Amino acid sequence: MMQPIAEFPAAERAAVDFVLTDIDDTLTSDGILPSASLAALEELSRAGLKVIPVTGRPAGWCDHIARMWPVDAVVGENGAFWFAYDRERRKMLSGFAKTPEERHDDRARLERLRARILEEVQGSGIASDQEFRIADLAIDYREDVSPLGEDDVRRIVAMFEEEGATAKVSSIHVNGWFGCYDKLSMARACLKENFDVDIDDPAVNATIVFLGDSPNDQPMFAFFRNGIGVANVRNYRLETPPRWITNAPGAAGFCEAAKLLLEARG
Repeated sequence: MMQPIAEFPAAERAAVDFVLTDIDDTLTSDGILPSASLAALEELSRAGLKVIPVTGRPAGWCDHIARMWPVDAVVGENGAFWFAYDRERRKMLSGFAKTPEERHDDRARLERLRARILEEVQGSGIASDQEFRIADLAIDYREDVSPLGEDDVRRIVAMFEEEGATAKVSSIHVNGWFGCYDKLSMARACLKENFDVDIDDPAVNATIVFLGDSPNDQPMFAFFRNGIGVANVRNYRLETPPRWITNAPGAAGFCEAAKLLLEARG
């Protein structure tokens, strides 16, 4: 059962060193990234916390995020890769779940799925950021198209799975890819390779929070003791909900959580 974030003990909040967060409808509201979210990211970083967005958004966006946002790394395309920009050396560091050759072969299979889904699910679309993706196919069901019903979303998921792909539902897209990776597996690799942190150590787990809002965040909610859902997470029936929930939805909920973390650190 999700508990109000106000009940998150101050001592546990003060122990947090890493803030992992989804982007869409967690850092954003109504598709907009408000200045308050960027300010909260900056304040968390200034306070010494490591900040890592973990998103379904594409590689092209994640290159920008790693370079220009006040973050320490970013996990993209639901776990296909991580990027971290070394500002001193002006070098983009990265890690990938699959080789370039594997991604090339996967692309041909995804293109066939793309044609099938668009033909069979009327009203679905290809995500506007698809051209900037390297590993997955993002089917738009409510970002730039009229919202589809739950039956249509389930049908899209089923078509991915019928072809042997993994499919995850975010608040705006159904993302599909070939491989067993997810947000959690790449977050594990990102923290180990960049910060020499083993998230499977229970003591380390207690120093990490993850904020999210939708079904594709469930592996993170299930794993991290201090998963935090912004209030709009209630829009979904989750098998593994977060431990904590904010009062406010979207970006306001993220800022609410950030404020509590900062207050606990003094």
